[in-house]
Amino acid sequence: MKIKKENSGKANTPKGLKQQTVQFKVKQEAELMKFLEESLPHKNRNNIKTMLKKRQVVVNGTAISQFNHVLKPGDSVELSRRPAEAALKMPGVVIVHEDEHVIVVNKNAGLLTIATDKEKRDTVYSMLSSYVKTQDKSNKIFIVHRLDRETSGLMLFAKSKEVKDLVQETWTQTVAERTYLAVVEGQLDPPEGKHSSYLFESKAFIVYSSQDPTRGQHAVTNYSTVKSNEFLSLMKVNLETGRKNQIRVHMKDLGHPIIGDKKYGSTVNPIRRLGLHAWVLAFKHPVTGKKLRFETSIPGSFLKLF
Repeated sequence: MKIKKENSGKANTPKGLKQQTVQFKVKQEAELMKFLEESLPHKNRNNIKTMLKKRQVVVNGTAISQFNHVLKPGDSVELSRRPAEAALKMPGVVIVHEDEHVIVVNKNAGLLTIATDKEKRDTVYSMLSSYVKTQDKSNKIFIVHRLDRETSGLMLFAKSKEVKDLVQETWTQTVAERTYLAVVEGQLDPPEGKHSSYLFESKAFIVYSSQDPTRGQHAVTNYSTVKSNEFLSLMKVNLETGRKNQIRVHMKDLGHPIIGDKKYGSTVNPIRRLGLHAWVLAFKHPVTGKKLRFETSIPGSFLKLF
């Protein structure tokens, strides 16, 4: 790959003074990680991942943290020596995509989406609210969908109530793919399939599953085995519906609860967290109509089990 390297600092930078940014021009289509590995042979893959996480990689003026972001010929890739200030103020949250209408983030397990009566601080919502206000004090953030506290992965937020309402009202047409990774107890036989039921929630906030259509909301989950050993299986799970605790309840229905999910029948917790990760999110942009797809890396704690 031919790469044109351009220093973004002034030509008369004093000798010995490190420039704050370095700029590259993209000559041919490539994924961002591959481009950076070839452009920065002195840095290893972990170094580059850290730069992405700290939002030190800027493509066409926008900080990008998604490793498989596709670069096009003519794109400008700028590397900053200093982490973006906002990235340092959002522990456990990485912005994967941002434009004037939406923000996509990758959150760590253990973070609440929004505050509860018991916990008011350190939520994804509160951190993103503070972040957008650093750009303009009148800016706001709106939750489009939620992840359980112990679930990691991709979430979509809107920057206006109009965009939030538009996405929620056209959810089925707008969202093309929601794929999760789940580590479950045992091996499924058959290794793939579809499960559907009607889900309803008790006053104790426990979701139950029934085959009676009058008892709850219809939920459909597709699943397939990616890896397995004698005790555990790594499952790819696609949702046709997005009900509260849907994957957790359906895995319990199948007799293979998600590890670490004591609430829904798990008896083991080898990674000290819920074994559920929102892996892929694909949707049609509610304003531009552009098709967007985001994929995170598989959590290392999941892979180590196999």
